Parts: sequence; C-alpha cells; structure tokens
Amino acid sequence: MSGNIRLLTDTLAAARAEGRSALIAYLPAGFPTVDGGIEAIKAVFDGGADIVEVGLPHSDPVLDGPVIQTADDIALRGGVKIADVMRTVREAHAATGKPVLVMTYWNPIDRYGVERFTAELAEAGGAGCILPDLPVQESALWREHAEKHGLATVFVVAPSSKDARLGEITAAGSGFVYAASLMGVTGTRESVGTQAQDLVKRTRATGTDLAVCVGLGVSDARQAAEVAGFADGVIVGSAFVKRMLDAPDDAAGVEAVRALAGELAKGVRGQA
Repeated sequence: MSGNIRLLTDTLAAARAEGRSALIAYLPAGFPTVDGGIEAIKAVFDGGADIVEVGLPHSDPVLDGPVIQTADDIALRGGVKIADVMRTVREAHAATGKPVLVMTYWNPIDRYGVERFTAELAEAGGAGCILPDLPVQESALWREHAEKHGLATVFVVAPSSKDARLGEITAAGSGFVYAASLMGVTGTRESVGTQAQDLVKRTRATGTDLAVCVGLGVSDARQAAEVAGFADGVIVGSAFVKRMLDAPDDAAGVEAVRALAGELAKGVRGQA
C-alpha cells in the first residue's frame, strides 16, 4: 500500500497554480477525544484547509507551546495510542480525499518500529510525516522506509539554520519544508516577523524545488495573508487548538475551528 506523497505535492502545486499559498492546519489526535478530533479535522477541511497535520501527542514536547501541550495532556489522559493516530488519519483522509500528515517526535516512532509505523501510515492513506527533532544525518532508516511506502519526510528549518545546513535538509527532505518562523515554541503571536521571510528566501536559495511552508505564530487572517505573501504554505496550529479549548462544548469547538479555517482560507487568498 502506497502513501499519498503525490496527493500532498499536487495539492501544494494546485495552490501555487491558483496564485496563492496553501493553508495547512494542525490538530492533535485524541483531542478532545479520538472521535471529536476526527470531526474537528473534517470541519477544518470543510472550512477551507488544504492539508492537515495530525499531531501525535507526546509527554515531553520540544517544539510545542502551552496551548498544544494542554491539548496533548488531555489526549494522553484519554489514553490515545498510535493506533488512534492512524485511525484519525484514515478517517480524515477517507472522508475528505485531502492530504493528511502526522507530526511527531522521533521517540514514539523509534519505540513502535520504523517499518511498522510507515507501513501503517501508508495503509491509512497518510501523506507523510513532519519530524521536528530527527536530525538529517540520523534519518537514513526513516527515509528508506518512507520512500518505500510513498510517504513524505518533512524536516523543520529555523532562523538559526546555517545555509549549508539548509542545503542538507532540503536535499534530504520531501513533500515540503517546514520553516519555523522564529526561535521558540509554538503559539499565537502579534507578529510573525521578518525572520520568516528571510528564512524562506535562504531555503529557496538552496535550489530546492520543495514548497517552503511557514509555521509558528500565525493566528488570524491578517497574519495568514502576510505570510502568504512570501511562503508556499501557511501553517496554523495553536490558534485552532485554542478555539477548541475555549469552546463551551465539543460541538461548539468543531464549529469554531470550521469558522477559523474559513477566515484563514480567505487570508491566504488575499481576501481578508
């Protein structure tokens, strides 16, 4: 069974052909429940997201700020397992036909088994994985299995990444490059800042043909429009999670993320 890297790259190319950035949303699996998380992802796609990253909840995150950590804690207390992450990917993709990735730290995959994880993710219809803490020089085993199963390997670059390092990362990665807009953890911010634009420029200067998508800090349509002016994709996570955390009940949370996706979709199209 082959995964959906082609669907991912075709989706990014289609957005580019429309003269806009792709909208990429992030939500953790198992939050507020496994079923509730699946409904939220469907709603985000319905609202206008092009791609969704499903977070694999982790007890010791290095990239995630307090909002996503809170959601992860809820999911972990609810007993979420890797099987639930795969089910989330499967049902979200089957219901929408859209590309769904998993964002995860390396340790859960290492414990689960690389071959088992990649095979199950491909079977679920997944498009690939974002691996924020897997060093490129230690990624050969993962990339071998990901390629075998038709999955993207998305690496994260940061403003601190040297140009030579950017070249190594873009040469090894596939699907797209995740450009962290600033140094620090995820969370909504008043301004995305100029570091992100410089990072996109330097990443493209490596000669890569991968899309460069920017995350960390985007929370509203205005910021989405700002980032869409220089990036191939706009990644939004904490703002979606916060809408669900602030909602009075699960049904209201689903409607809140659908509405936010609609606002952000206008932003990336310059209609905000």
